Amino acid sequence: MDVTALARTLLGPVPAHLTAGIEVLRAADGAAEVALSTPHALTNVIGSLHSSGLIALVDAAGLAAMIAASGSADDFQGVVPLGAAASMEFLAPARGRLVASCRLDDAAREALRTVLSGASDRAARLTTSAEVVDEAGATVCRGRFDWSVRRMRKAV
Repeated sequence: MDVTALARTLLGPVPAHLTAGIEVLRAADGAAEVALSTPHALTNVIGSLHSSGLIALVDAAGLAAMIAASGSADDFQGVVPLGAAASMEFLAPARGRLVASCRLDDAAREALRTVLSGASDRAARLTTSAEVVDEAGATVCRGRFDWSVRRMRKAV
């Protein structure tokens, strides 16, 4: 199911995403693409996107992929993903328009399914992996995030 609009609504107002200019291109069927045009204010000493900007991009791709596992907007209502660990591999200078792609694997989908369906109150643990490419299609970065994802109970 295509939930790109939902991903844009949930991720657009995140302050780090606003600062970096991150936009959701696509979020459907457990896969997502997010992009940014490297803002000068976030470049490093060689004019490449600073590592913190790449981390924000990889984080957003993972979040968008999780949202993309939803069947509807209601599925993600009250869901809180918290990053537990991250690892990054920087391969080339990251300049210009950058696109990060993330597709949930079967284990991540299964872990997330228990939370999205409301079948479990326990936190699901899952990992997302994203690859960042530049305008020429060269891979500039790969990153992984380990997540703890739970649904917050409504106050009565």
